[in-house]
Amino acid sequence: MQQGKIGVTTENIFPIIKKFLYSDHEIFLREIVANAVDATQKLKALASKGDFKGEIGDVTVRVEADPDKKILRITDRGIGMTEEEVEKYINQIAFSSAGEFLEKYKDQLNGIIGHFGLGFYSSFMVADRVEINTLSYKDGAKAVKWECDGTPEYKISDSDRTERGTEIILYLDDESSDFAQASKVSQLLAKYCKFMPVPIAFGKEQEWKDGKYVDTGKDKIINDTEPIWTKKPSELKEEDYMSFYRELYPMQDDPLFYIHLNVDYPFNLTGVLYFPKIKDQMDITRNKIQLYCNQVFVTDSVENIVPDFLTLLHGVIDSPDIPLNVSRSYLQSDSNVKKISSYITKKVADRLEEIFKNDRQKFEEKWDNLKLFIEYGMLSDEKFYERAEKFALFKNTDGKYFSYEQYRTAIEPQQTDKNKKVVYLYTNDPVAQYTYIQGAKSKGYDVLVFDCQLDAHFVNLLESKFKDSSFARVDADFIDKLIEKEEMAKPELSESQISDISEMFQHVLPKDANYFVRVENMGENAGPVLITQSEFMRRYKEMSALGGGMNFYGQMPDSYTITVNYQNPLIAKIMDDKNDKTAKDVEAIEAELVAPEKDLAALKENIKDKKEEDIDQSVKDARNDLDKKIDSLKKQRKEVIDKFAGECDLLNQVVDLALLSNNMLKGESLSRFVKRSLDLLK
Repeated sequence: MQQGKIGVTTENIFPIIKKFLYSDHEIFLREIVANAVDATQKLKALASKGDFKGEIGDVTVRVEADPDKKILRITDRGIGMTEEEVEKYINQIAFSSAGEFLEKYKDQLNGIIGHFGLGFYSSFMVADRVEINTLSYKDGAKAVKWECDGTPEYKISDSDRTERGTEIILYLDDESSDFAQASKVSQLLAKYCKFMPVPIAFGKEQEWKDGKYVDTGKDKIINDTEPIWTKKPSELKEEDYMSFYRELYPMQDDPLFYIHLNVDYPFNLTGVLYFPKIKDQMDITRNKIQLYCNQVFVTDSVENIVPDFLTLLHGVIDSPDIPLNVSRSYLQSDSNVKKISSYITKKVADRLEEIFKNDRQKFEEKWDNLKLFIEYGMLSDEKFYERAEKFALFKNTDGKYFSYEQYRTAIEPQQTDKNKKVVYLYTNDPVAQYTYIQGAKSKGYDVLVFDCQLDAHFVNLLESKFKDSSFARVDADFIDKLIEKEEMAKPELSESQISDISEMFQHVLPKDANYFVRVENMGENAGPVLITQSEFMRRYKEMSALGGGMNFYGQMPDSYTITVNYQNPLIAKIMDDKNDKTAKDVEAIEAELVAPEKDLAALKENIKDKKEEDIDQSVKDARNDLDKKIDSLKKQRKEVIDKFAGECDLLNQVVDLALLSNNMLKGESLSRFVKRSLDLLK
């Protein structure tokens, strides 16, 4: 028997393994099984070169669990190790100090242990004691037993193993005893070892017998050694890709499309990526791409390896060229990773353009599910935008699809305004904005559907990309203002008349938002009142809600434009009623205003060239008295107008109808509207 110390310069490497890598403690099983697979693959390589001439035989890696004894056993029939190799590969850990180790890997709490040279030693995260029984494939080799109890002390002795290969026995600690439970082991093997290239057996196949499931004598192989990404596309059919998707994501709908990745220069990359159906745009699931390294599962968090928008895809990427043992900042700057990222983006664009060109109908049928993904890509990746603008589609309210070029050609003759800009009209809710859409269509205009959650940002992007163009939501103003063909004649009203109209409407509008009242000539057939939101403010508030550094807009209160159609007969009737009921009081107040306003104007003319400190106090007092008198009279005038507005059922009715059409009439206000409507019908 030989005894000695493991070759580390620190006495506390094992506490470091336990503590530092604790968040990844379940990964130990992958590392040990991966080592067993590596040993088997090496034996096959030696045999293929003629360096091993014996019978390879059954090379299944076997995993056994004993929950009662808290033992986990992993056995392979690979190349095994000699005593010298145990000394070299097991007893020498290549770290100069614990401090250096922690400093180097401090930002990788989810690090890949095997790539740190700690693959085997990850077993001490869960085990109090570990044994290795191994027999090398080499002629005349002797079996070796290695034991360690989680300290730098180890023992090497002769082993009674007679089969080529290696057996690793883990005596689990109390906190990790669940790793000897069959359900837990099955879960970890399914997660980490599902596609390893050597058969892995755990337990036995079962059959239904005498009213229960019983074990058969046949090993239960838990992995697929030749997943589809290891095969050539020419060897596969459509159903193969769909079956593999269902195997990866059993509860998901079938995907829209797939892409088979296969490149070996200037880097190695294989894989299959799928475009999933996105049912609920508010529930976008990321991190559905699984990253493998030579068929060994690594992670499903690939945001540093593929562009952000591609994390919406599902599927598998397998590459030995991605450096997994370095910091994220290094990963982001690594040239191979950048090449892989660019390659995947190009392949995605190639595939979409291919379908667009060769099967436009199929592409259009799937567009509503693809739209969010493609818009996200165009927003976040300039190169993808350059490719995607060739196959991205617009959909209008009639359900027709257009390429960007086709749509501009279609609308340019009709929807070019007086400033030579092509105006793209859109709706984000065809049902709620039905009236506005019909108003646009009555003018011969077309309306696009932009109902994706990214569209506030996307519209902004398109506006910056499209030459001589602007985008306006169809309810942002009345249609003749959205596409202004010529200067519109304003109503011929005095300043006081405009002020009265504004005051009347402000008085009866809700107090929960800011309202700007304006008077326009919209035609006799247009509605009496139109409520709209500024395209600019609404769009930037929506962008702020989605993120993007525009919090200033998000904190601003809602504001609306109330457009009063002075040519509508109902507004004319309201104005006539107002004049009849307020004229006497208003004329009396205005008559009283004439003298103080004249005196104030004369006083201001006399002191216009003086500084405030040079004006006599008596003059200042006189000015203040005149200001107070004028304010008092204007307040009286306002009270007269407000009294009329509050009592005018027709005014309240047209305002409430406008609010109702925008889904803005609720609670007590809605109840009053219903009662008033019934009274008017009597």
